[in-house]
Amino acid sequence: MRKPDSVSKLADFGRVRLSKSFFMRDFLFSDIAAVHGLNNVPDDPDLAIAAGSRLCEELLEPLQDRFGRIAVRSAFRSCEVNGLGNEMQVAGKGGYNCASNDANFAGHIWDRRDSAGRMGATACVVVPAFWDAFQNEGDWRKLAWWIHDHLPYSSLYFFPKFWAVNIAWREEPERRIDSYTNPKGCLTKAGMPNNSGSHEQDWAGIEAAMVSGLA
Repeated sequence: MRKPDSVSKLADFGRVRLSKSFFMRDFLFSDIAAVHGLNNVPDDPDLAIAAGSRLCEELLEPLQDRFGRIAVRSAFRSCEVNGLGNEMQVAGKGGYNCASNDANFAGHIWDRRDSAGRMGATACVVVPAFWDAFQNEGDWRKLAWWIHDHLPYSSLYFFPKFWAVNIAWREEPERRIDSYTNPKGCLTKAGMPNNSGSHEQDWAGIEAAMVSGLA
């Protein structure tokens, strides 16, 4: 598939169904693109579709099936959009928070493989029902450990607002969890004793609490 270069072609691209619930259009909005008048579309649509489909089918659909509707805050970024975001971040401009393009290949930049040749995709999502039930400091870890025990994610990065999380699918997953909210830093990664085994004691009961509102 060629890069969409007209309204009709972009509309058709947006209608590509990545999974049961998600379409490509759900992942194309970018605040950076909107403010700076950029087109946030992939140079390699086929790779973006392939990576995005794995993200949706293996991570987002199971998460939504278990916890109810998830909200996408940001997801795909073109090299142009992410590059500008990184330039503004380096310059100290607030609200951009974009790593370099190289660091985001197979991450937010779905249509580029990383330096090891691996395909991947990242989306920043919020699980509203989880936030409504669990807002105490550190509660994000309940969702983190549930994902760790149930889904084939590569990396998770949690944020303070609504426990938003960058959830990434990638070939040869890292299985690493980090956080910008308390407690900050790395929760687990390969080689740490807590990276294997069950963590049910950390997430047990969260689904029932969300349904009943008794958290």
